[in-house]
Amino acid sequence: MSSVQINGSSGGHTSSATVSPGALIFTAGAAPIDAEGATVAPGDVTRQAHQCMANLRDALADAGADLTDVVKVTVYVAEKLQADLVVAWDAVTEEFGDHKPAGTLLGVTVLAYDDQLVEIEAVAVRPGS
Repeated sequence: MSSVQINGSSGGHTSSATVSPGALIFTAGAAPIDAEGATVAPGDVTRQAHQCMANLRDALADAGADLTDVVKVTVYVAEKLQADLVVAWDAVTEEFGDHKPAGTLLGVTVLAYDDQLVEIEAVAVRPGS
């Protein structure tokens, strides 16, 4: 686990984080895609967010890290209603549990895959590298 110092919190989110030295890991956007390349749960923001987090967890593991090493997360949601952004954010924070990386939540017009509503990217620090 990286050493993360939370540098302020308001409105239920972390505004910034400072980390101890280590290798930086920048993930590509994790999409709600299954092992066969199909979009999971078309129309369901919550299930897509959870699938994105599972794929993000796998990408981090491939780099020798896990969710507790994430210091910054960006969540993209292709929906018109602000409430759908909150639904995605709630699913993401549920996956992180007590770990609260700095985060950004964005509403966007369209994402790469057919029926894709959510995409998540992260920056992590692999400690001791």
